Amino acid sequence: MAGDIVNLRQFRKKQARTEKERQAEQNRVAFGRTKAEKSLTRALNEKASKTLDQGRRETPATDGIPDGEKS
Repeated sequence: MAGDIVNLRQFRKKQARTEKERQAEQNRVAFGRTKAEKSLTRALNEKASKTLDQGRRETPATDGIPDGEKS
């Protein structure tokens, strides 16, 4: 009728190790990009931004008059 005998100290240590491993896995997913991957993403974003700005039309000068106050 008796259950298995468990050393509580070892159980707590094992539980803490599994929790640390779970947290480490989450961190690897969130922060695990290499420097090359980060710089590639940054370069692609800058290129997309420049391409978008090239197609932007410039508005004519308003001589310092805000848009709402033109007559």
